[in-house]
Amino acid sequence: MAVRGKAMVTLPTLVRAMRRRTSNHMPSNQPLPSLRRAFSLYDQINLIDNVPEDQIRFKQVTDTGFRVKGVHYEGSLLCVGNLLMSWHPKKLSEVTPESLSIFQTVRPVPEILLLGCGKYIQRVNPELRAFIRSTGMKLEAVDSRNAASTYNILNEEGRIVAAALLPYGVES
Repeated sequence: MAVRGKAMVTLPTLVRAMRRRTSNHMPSNQPLPSLRRAFSLYDQINLIDNVPEDQIRFKQVTDTGFRVKGVHYEGSLLCVGNLLMSWHPKKLSEVTPESLSIFQTVRPVPEILLLGCGKYIQRVNPELRAFIRSTGMKLEAVDSRNAASTYNILNEEGRIVAAALLPYGVES
């Protein structure tokens, strides 16, 4: 919205300047410069702000938890579609096939599991990677901010997605 407001304030000044310039220096058949940078369809379309009420959307990632739909959740979270659950692992080494065993029964199977590793991307244990593959999901291990953001986008697109998120303050 700020871009649109700035463009609306700037537009009259630009038009006056172009009229002066046209009458003094330019032939009348030369086209005016493009205002494409001032106006964009993307300024008017924001899918993220039009999220249905029942859909999970991460608003903030903190060192100790996550803000989802106005509620702050402390600790790790497990998300499947539009379901949100508290999750016990406190660091990546505690994420095991047992801690993700829910994915052996969840149907439909999410196409991807976004593993939020905390502050930094970390190497995922081969046993855990094999377990996730055995459930039919793909694994994307990234920092928790990027995992939450990617979850928002994929969930908004209507894709079946899951996220296992450690708080951002977790470093190892």
